[in-house]
Amino acid sequence: MAAEAGPSADPTLPSPGTTSIKLKAFTGLAGRFDQLSVRHKLLALVLLPLLLVLPALGVLLLAWSNSALDQLLITKIRSDLAVAHGYFDRVRAEVGSSTGAMAESNALHLAIGQGDAARLVLLLQTLREREGLDFIQLRRPDGSLWLGDSGPALAAEPPSPAQAAVAQGGTSVEVLAPEQLAVLGPALASRVSVPLVETRNAAPTDRAREDRAMVLLSTRAVQAADGAVLGHLQAGLLLNRNLPFIDHINEIVYPEGSLPYGSRGTATLFLDDVRISTNVRLFGAEQDERAIGTRVSQAVREVVLGSGRTWLDRAFVVNDWYVSAYEPIQDSAGRRVGMLYVGFTEEPFRWIKVAILLAIGATSFLVMIGGAWVSLSWARRIFAPLEAMTRTMRRVEDGDLHARVGGTGRSDEIGQLAGHLDHLLDTIDDKTQALQRWNAELDAKVAERTRELEAAQGQLVRSEKLATVGQLTASIAHEINNPIAVIQGNLDLMRELLGPEAQKVRAELKLADEQIERMRLIVTQLLQYARPTEFAGYVEPLDPNRLIEDSLVLAWHQLSRHGIAVHRDLQACGQPAVNRVEMQQVIVNLLVNAIQAMPQGGELTLRTQDVTAGSGRAVQWQVEDTGPGLSPELLAELFKPFVSRRKDGTGLGLWISRSLVERYGGTLEAGPRTDGVSGAVFIVRLPA
Repeated sequence: MAAEAGPSADPTLPSPGTTSIKLKAFTGLAGRFDQLSVRHKLLALVLLPLLLVLPALGVLLLAWSNSALDQLLITKIRSDLAVAHGYFDRVRAEVGSSTGAMAESNALHLAIGQGDAARLVLLLQTLREREGLDFIQLRRPDGSLWLGDSGPALAAEPPSPAQAAVAQGGTSVEVLAPEQLAVLGPALASRVSVPLVETRNAAPTDRAREDRAMVLLSTRAVQAADGAVLGHLQAGLLLNRNLPFIDHINEIVYPEGSLPYGSRGTATLFLDDVRISTNVRLFGAEQDERAIGTRVSQAVREVVLGSGRTWLDRAFVVNDWYVSAYEPIQDSAGRRVGMLYVGFTEEPFRWIKVAILLAIGATSFLVMIGGAWVSLSWARRIFAPLEAMTRTMRRVEDGDLHARVGGTGRSDEIGQLAGHLDHLLDTIDDKTQALQRWNAELDAKVAERTRELEAAQGQLVRSEKLATVGQLTASIAHEINNPIAVIQGNLDLMRELLGPEAQKVRAELKLADEQIERMRLIVTQLLQYARPTEFAGYVEPLDPNRLIEDSLVLAWHQLSRHGIAVHRDLQACGQPAVNRVEMQQVIVNLLVNAIQAMPQGGELTLRTQDVTAGSGRAVQWQVEDTGPGLSPELLAELFKPFVSRRKDGTGLGLWISRSLVERYGGTLEAGPRTDGVSGAVFIVRLPA
């Protein structure tokens, strides 16, 4: 049998354990506060409200201001979209009323009654020009095309929204295929086709053109006096490239002077996600070239065309950020076929917002600094005498028996305490001054001598260790070099003696060579450790053009002897920080290689230029020859040690050169010339 439960505790009251924890935390905080000095306590009491409350208020004000400004911009663009939407609906209503008035006109009824097709076509043309429409057509009672303002129908009409609209009547936005538009208005075809322009942030597409037409289509029945339907009158506006229409929307929504600080207002009609009529200017184009054929960003497309919601936010429009509003446009079947857009450039308002936020932040900061300065000034008058007494006691403890608080300029309890302390110190000083002075001098001398001795001993030990290690390292390195040379020589002799038979142990010999080279590198590093000044050298900013000239001096004799013409193209201005001797070694090695590649003469081209490498600037040297060039096999092995196309070459020049260049964060590359001339090019690139 279960035990009976007791009365439940009130969940709103803290448990005894929670109260105990909070009490211990408060006690610990109070204990740490008691350990602070009087100065720190006063500063904490004075500055905590300023450093916590004012910044918090400033952050809240900044956040509220930022949100309020953004909301104002959204409210503004929402009202702009409402104005544009209203004008669009008004134009749609005007097209409908114009079509209705023409359908009821006596002249049309008379012309239909007479059955004169030529007179009907002339009448339709007159009505179209009078009402400012793009096309007007007369359909039979069954909905089939009878004739239009361009003449009688010559062929069967393909199924289209225009024919389906006969049964529905009214005015709607419709999208027509090219063959459907050709029936409605053949003369309008030149305004329809829009080549798509690649647009940043737009959704991927395989289309290259937009050939469909967006029209405002109105249909009204033509009825006789007895109510019989004589036919149907259809009229409308083509919205593709309808620049007067879109410019009028822009003038209504953004009249001259309505946007401050140079912000520009724009309006656009979209067919699907393609701008078919806009006053947005194309990026990088002339002022009067419009961005027709560009596309809306993928984010806007998904919200407006995909979900059917209105976009009220910032958006990237062609080449800039705009505060934008997009709403879907639906056809008579309720399908989302396009968008109506208005917006204005965001940058001026962004700068306004930044200026306002900076002003608020600066004001809060100045208020905080001013309040802190006033509070610190008053607090300093309280803790300054106490700190002076503390410093005096510390100076006395350190042996300065003449230290005194002096006048504090105060007559309160703190000033009286300072006077009593000075009187007490004067009494003690009379009895202990002499003894303390001699003790202090003796202790100072002993301490000084001790420090000098310890420093001298430490320096001596370090010098002896470094000298011993350097001698031992150099000795070991030189001793190892001799057997390495013997082994290498015997390996070379072995290859010569074996001849073709050496190919059978080629892998073993290669492995032995690699290990010998590894030993030689280790020895070199030991020698560099023993003589570090011989390894790196002096690093200084280097004139790349001067380096070329100095290197040519060293190689000029060989150039002249081989009849090689030298062409210079020295344009570099940057100065890399490298060792001049090492870089001259690299350039001279490249010059010598180029000379050896052209034993019968040729042309040597030397270039320097400033380039961009990664995220920074670099200086580039190019050495181009007209020799036989570099085969792909040689190019793959070129910078490896002991790779040479000359029998008397060591194969170490390019390997050492690349190592020197890479030591300074640069690159050394080689390849064939790209200007159609046979030969090789070597490129040295160093950060400037």
